[in-house]
Formats: sequence, structure tokens, C-alpha cells
Amino acid sequence: MSEVSEKTAVLDRYNAFLYRDENASGGDGPLSGVTIGVKANIAVKGMPFHAGIGAWEDRVADYDAEVVKRLRGAGAAITGIQNMEEGALGSKTDNPHFGPTQNPHREGYSPGGSSGGSGAAVAAGLCDVALGTDTMGSVRIPASHCGIYGFKPATDRVSQDGLIPADPTLDAIGPLARDLNTLERAARVMSDFGEGPEVGASIYQTIDGHGVDVHPEVGAIFERALKARSMTKDDAQSLPWPSSRIRFAGFIGVSKFMAKDLEGVKVSDHLAKLLTYGPKRSEHDWQDDRKILARIRDEIAGLVNALGSIILPTVPNPPFPHSQQEPAAQADFTCLANIAGLPAISIPAGWTKEGLPVGVQIIGEPGNEAGLFREARELDQALGAYRAPETQ
Repeated sequence: MSEVSEKTAVLDRYNAFLYRDENASGGDGPLSGVTIGVKANIAVKGMPFHAGIGAWEDRVADYDAEVVKRLRGAGAAITGIQNMEEGALGSKTDNPHFGPTQNPHREGYSPGGSSGGSGAAVAAGLCDVALGTDTMGSVRIPASHCGIYGFKPATDRVSQDGLIPADPTLDAIGPLARDLNTLERAARVMSDFGEGPEVGASIYQTIDGHGVDVHPEVGAIFERALKARSMTKDDAQSLPWPSSRIRFAGFIGVSKFMAKDLEGVKVSDHLAKLLTYGPKRSEHDWQDDRKILARIRDEIAGLVNALGSIILPTVPNPPFPHSQQEPAAQADFTCLANIAGLPAISIPAGWTKEGLPVGVQIIGEPGNEAGLFREARELDQALGAYRAPETQ
């Protein structure tokens, strides 16, 4: 299937939802009254479950993923299924089978990806919370581009049951919301949430961008965030490889896993090309990639263990038009938390002169998710950058 499916109904102006349950209702519990949308690669009983792949368009889940069970059990209403990148590989959400999702802050612009439908739905107020999946940044990138909040749990602190994976060593299901309180309420229910120390602030650390082409306005907004934490770019730690090399090593692992997992499944020419990179990688080069991933996992985990948290831009560029090719470096900063298996939060940090949102992320310690949220809340209060789309 190479064209947008004729079966796809337009359920909202942003093409964020692909399926809506108009009779969805919740129950009693800590999430009573909260509406939740779910990315199309997470199982919701009786709803589409195709991971944005056209050949699987008619698949319907016959069970709830563990995270969905937890959210239902807490009283949340599961309202529908959201658009995404085909197979969850990409950061634009211009799906060849289900169409592009529009950014609520600027129609015609990408909401990020691969959880673009989830980010757009939350930003537009179509649901209170949305579930996305984050393999190299796919919750936090849409959070940044849509001007909202996104949380990636530590890899081993959230269930992958009911997930069509991109790479189980990197994947994490995470929520997006319009405020940190709602985000934390959902995160506490769906993932293992550690309280950490009750008092004491972390020492923040940032990382040298290693030649990442950071947009000037993103750089200026990030410097304001550093100033809010009494830091400067001079405090940055260096990593042993350029960010692009680290991200590419992660991508190779994803491509290798997905190529095997999707063997025999008809996909678009674009996705098929991406799935060739892993299998054609020589064993010698793949060993080098694995060494890089292992070293970075230790480096990032060591920094966080010693200093408490790392602050970085979420994405090096602001949102961009769908008519443009997605920048390759969008995951250069977000991939670090996935490789290290650590929790991370993206919050709105500021706005470009054109009125486009920019985010900043904090990477923290597993077992101290409460502390990570406290740090995010302090920075959020200092920046005060959230705003709803003008079209609402």
C-alpha cells in the first residue's frame, strides 16, 4: 500500500486520532475523569493495532497492554488510537498509509515523531494524556515540537507487554500531557515510580553538543534554561564520540531488529530503505557500534549517578514544515537517555520569533522519578514557557 488509505477517516483537523471510541468511559480511581489516547503500536482491546503499517491496517487488538490495564484500573477513559510514523521509525509523522499529522501550533508543520499523533492530540486538547513510545526520543521529540510535556520512563521500569517494538533494548512507553501534574499522575500509575531522597537538590550537568547543528534560537532558549539552573555551556562534559555517531549506532540496532521483526511484511519504500541499514552493516562495524553503545551507556549512567541529572536541549531544531525533509540530528540529544536506559522529561522551554515551541529535557536516575519530576517542576516554574495553541 503506497498511498494514503481510503479507509482512513478524518477524525480531527490535525489527523492526530485514527480511531475514536465516542462511548469511552472511565471509572473510580486516581485517574478518574482523565481521557487518554494511545499510539497505534500499543494494544487496546477492540481497537486498531497496526503500528502505522498499512499491511496491518485491519488488525484489532484482542487484549489490553499492561500499561493500558493499569490506566483503566486507575479510572482513566481510553478514548482512541493515534497516528504515528510507520513502524515507529522516524521523527516527522507523515505516514504514507494514514497521512500526515499536523502540528496544532502551525498547520502544515510536523508535530515530531514517531509519536506525533499523541503529541498533537494532547497539544490540541483532544485528550488529557496520550501514550507514546520512545526508542530514540519519540515521546520527547513530539513533546518539544508540540509545546507540551513528555516523560520517558527508565527502560526496565515500564512494561513492554502489548507493544509492537522497534528495539526492546531502547523502547519505553511514556505519557504526554499539557502539565506536569497530569503527566506525573499518569506516570505513577503506568510505570514503576521511585520516590528517591525526600530532600536535597541534584547538581545539574550538561553535555557538549559535539558539532550538532543547533538552531540559534534553540541555543539561546537553552542558555536561558541553563541560567535558570545557575549553569553555563562552559560546564559541559564531553563524550568520547560525536553525537551523530552515537545516534547512528543506536539507529543501526533499531534497523537490525526491525528488519528481522518485519521480515515478509509489505512496507513503504521509505521504511524498506531504512530497514536495509542494519542488515547490510558488516560484523566488524556492528561490533564497533555495540562498543559505542556500551561505553555511552556507562558514561551517561555514571554522570547521572555522580551528579543527579543531566540537562540538554530536547531537539536541536524547532518544528519544521512537512514539505521539508526531517533533520537527521533530531534524536542526537534524546537518544542518550534511551541508550543509558534512564528516565527523562521534556518540558516547554521557550518560543522562536515565529511562534514555534522549543523544549528542554532533564535525564535522571531510575528509582528517583519523583526527584526528576521535582527538578522538572522547578525549571518549568522558572521558564514559564507553556502556552496553548492559538487555534484552540
